Amino acid sequence: MTATIALIAHDAKKDDIVNFARKHAPVLGRYRLIATANTGQRITAETGLVVEQLAPGMMRGDVQIAAEVVAGNMIAVIFLVEPFYVQPVEPNVQTILQVCQVHNVAIATNLSTAEAIVTSLAKTLVAHLIYNPVAGQGNAEQELTLIRELLEPHLNLHIHFTEPEIDPATLATQAIAAQADMVIASGGDGTVSAIAGALIGSGIPLGIIPRGTANAFAVSLGIPRLLPIRNACQIILANNTRTVDAAKCNGLPMILLAGVGYEAGTVERASRELKDRWGAMAYLMAGWQLLDESMLFDTQIETEEGKIYDFQATAITIANAAPPTSVLAQGAGQVIFDDGLLDVTIATADNKLEAVSAMLRMFGAAITRTEFEHKNVIHGRAKWLKLTTNPPQKVVLDGEIIGTTPIEVECIPDGLTVLAPKV
Repeated sequence: MTATIALIAHDAKKDDIVNFARKHAPVLGRYRLIATANTGQRITAETGLVVEQLAPGMMRGDVQIAAEVVAGNMIAVIFLVEPFYVQPVEPNVQTILQVCQVHNVAIATNLSTAEAIVTSLAKTLVAHLIYNPVAGQGNAEQELTLIRELLEPHLNLHIHFTEPEIDPATLATQAIAAQADMVIASGGDGTVSAIAGALIGSGIPLGIIPRGTANAFAVSLGIPRLLPIRNACQIILANNTRTVDAAKCNGLPMILLAGVGYEAGTVERASRELKDRWGAMAYLMAGWQLLDESMLFDTQIETEEGKIYDFQATAITIANAAPPTSVLAQGAGQVIFDDGLLDVTIATADNKLEAVSAMLRMFGAAITRTEFEHKNVIHGRAKWLKLTTNPPQKVVLDGEIIGTTPIEVECIPDGLTVLAPKV
């Protein structure tokens, strides 16, 4: 489902199409390019553009181009035609003209119309949608159809599907190399985090279409929970960008939070089967079960200034961004995701009653965005910290278990550009 441009020319027009491709290489380079063999070879050799070479014209490479039009892959055909004398073995312009008319695809047959097409394309934003088909509990095919209906009339949309053997970050890196104007992540927080990590420092805006279980980062940015796909697409099309912080945890990208102890155990217990059945309630169910098993562990935190703090804790959360529902991140009542600092919340509890009391207070503070004090909760902010525990504790990073302590976490101020509602 990659937007494609075909480049084809009669022999007398080969120089013209090569010069055209050289002149407009920055725009053409955004797209998948195909061409008949000789034309493709010359364009690649003389411009450096990557062109997929089909059969030569005499072997009916033009029919292969027509098939791409029929398949719905083509957004434009540039076919520079010799108007007076054409060799019998050269591509047949009538074949291409007819199929483009039937399928409503723009076609240029001279340099003037070719310039008009490429000028129009230059003004169109190129968006790469990275789509996780197994995210959430909805019908992935129907949801993708809705996304295409909402976005394709306004964006040049390239669609890539995540697969078990392909890291979403790899797809995002490929989108950056293809000169994307924006990258859109559609899936859960794990998918969004991996894609965002690849975009850190690139300046390319990240759009989010939430389709996961918790969708914590989308909620943090203010993307409405009601009709999330429609509202998210409207936000993307509004093209309102915002710069927010990012972070690294043990060298891995972090856009939400790292949880140590209780939160890591909760995520580990909330299996895919449980999430498919209960949705976000799966985390609450897993967390409630874990309260009876939570144990205090020794913790040491070292900050950028060289200060060392020792605590006993049942849960530690280091947050870059977090919605109110990420209760254990709310030691200050809210997590500020554009202040250049990480929010560190340390929770202790001797029994289930104390733990529930502390979490309810933190949730209430998050809803009202007010600071609070509680004997079992300590909060601080830091740009960098190193956390060590005894015994080692499991660590969850943006919803995925990554191993055990120790960890080093560093904030990257203004590291990520996102498409978000206006503040």
